[in-house]
Amino acid sequence: MFEIRQHNIVLEGKTSQGRSIKLRPIREEDWNILVKWNSDPEVLYYSEGDDVSNYTPSQIQKIYRSVSKNAFCFIIEVDCKPVGECWIQKMNLERILQKYPNADCRRIDLTIAEKEYWGQGIGTEVIRLLTEFGFLREKADMIFGCDIADYNTRSLRAFEKVGYEITLKIKEDRKAKYRYDVALTKEAFLRKKIRNAIKNASLKWENSVNLHLEKNL
Repeated sequence: MFEIRQHNIVLEGKTSQGRSIKLRPIREEDWNILVKWNSDPEVLYYSEGDDVSNYTPSQIQKIYRSVSKNAFCFIIEVDCKPVGECWIQKMNLERILQKYPNADCRRIDLTIAEKEYWGQGIGTEVIRLLTEFGFLREKADMIFGCDIADYNTRSLRAFEKVGYEITLKIKEDRKAKYRYDVALTKEAFLRKKIRNAIKNASLKWENSVNLHLEKNL
C-alpha cells in the first residue's frame, strides 16, 4: 500500500483574535488523530453530509492516501495543538472541469475537528492561507469550495469572508435542501489584495502623520 504523498510546505498565519495558525504536512504518524476525527458523527455530519456517520481506519487511510496524490494535505494546528485537517487539490469534479476546460482549477476542503475550536475564525484563516498558496505559489486560475451544505453556515461564511462567491446552487432532497459551490478567481483575489495593501498603507501614513502632529503640538 502506498503512503501519503509527502511535501515540505508549511503555512502560518493568525486569526482575527490573534491565535497562531500553522498548516503542516500530514504524515503517516497522524493516523491516530485522523481516525479519531473521522469517527465522530457530529464532525462527519458537517464534513461529509448526513449519510456518513463513520469510516473504518482502512477507509480513512485509503481516502487520505488517494487525495494526497493530487493535493497538498495539511494538519491544522492552533497554538501548536492539532485541531483539524485541510487540503488544496486539483479539481476533480466533472461539472467544474467541463465549465472551465482551459483553466487551472483547484478546490479547498477543510475540517475543524476539535469542536471546542468551532466558531473562532480558524476556518477563515485556513482558507485564506490555502488561497494565497494556491494563487501565488501554485499559479491556479480559480479556486473553489465545493458541495457546502446549506446547514453548514460556518463553512459558507468562512469562504465568503475571504472573498469567495456562490457560483452554483444545487437542490437536494435530504437534510440539506441545497448544496453550494463557491469560487474565487485569481483576478478577484489580486484586486482585493491590492485594495487591502492600499488601505493598510493609508492607515500607516495617517497614523504616522497623527503621531508627528502630537509630538510637535
